[in-house]
Amino acid sequence: MRAGLAVLCLASLSTGAWAFLAPRSFYDDFPGAGRHWVSLLPPFNEHLTTDVGGFYLAFALLFGWAAVTLARSLLNALLSAYVIASVLHVGYHLAHLDGYSTLDKVGQTLGFAVLIVIALALLASSAPRPPGPRAR
Repeated sequence: MRAGLAVLCLASLSTGAWAFLAPRSFYDDFPGAGRHWVSLLPPFNEHLTTDVGGFYLAFALLFGWAAVTLARSLLNALLSAYVIASVLHVGYHLAHLDGYSTLDKVGQTLGFAVLIVIALALLASSAPRPPGPRAR
């Protein structure tokens, strides 16, 4: 559980810090390594980009908190909210793949999918278990 939360925390922290602290660089260069996923969806909007950064930083804080406490109510609410936000986010990107290379289409989609699958797996493992048979 903690390892999965750490992955989601680090992914949110790195995306959020970059978008918030260097919005133009995030827009021009995300995800790095010579790829340019965000700039294919113009125009640049500093306000929107820093808001997205803040959104991801907030998720990073909550993932860190959840990793420390493992509080079931926090885990369920946080992971559910993250899955909803991520599915809506990937839905937008899947509908706007024009201009992306095949490698970028696959990479972007897999990147989203991996994080969503991790969140769903953690959510499933944090769900309350029905009581077992009573001992007699």
